[in-house]
Amino acid sequence: MSDFSGAKIALFLGDHVLVYQRDDFPGLRYAGMWDLPGGGRENDETPIECALRETEEEFGIRIDPASIIWHRIYASADFTGMVAHFFVGTLTQELADAIVFGDEGQQWAMVHIDALMEREDFVTRYCDRLRDYLGDK
Repeated sequence: MSDFSGAKIALFLGDHVLVYQRDDFPGLRYAGMWDLPGGGRENDETPIECALRETEEEFGIRIDPASIIWHRIYASADFTGMVAHFFVGTLTQELADAIVFGDEGQQWAMVHIDALMEREDFVTRYCDRLRDYLGDK
């Protein structure tokens, strides 16, 4: 676990997933693409702490760890020799209504899973990871 680079989380409200459009700065990884909450590890936090901290920073909401329903570890796509954690959780309507978008990214949305999987501007590897989750359901 000490060699993990970061964590992402797909938060479902019914058949919709919480996503945001990344900033479009030159040199930014995946600039302008749609992405899931999450990001890089800070200090000695655990994978779930990383995912939940990033979600709070990006969307202003605190996710209850008990709402996490799936977890898998993948080789990091960005950092050779490291792993990345991918979580799936559920989101309540009350939490969705409480979202206050942070200062990273251009906009956020709740997107139907089928539409999200068809987007060409969604970070590709997360389609594969969502397919793994949906296959395990």
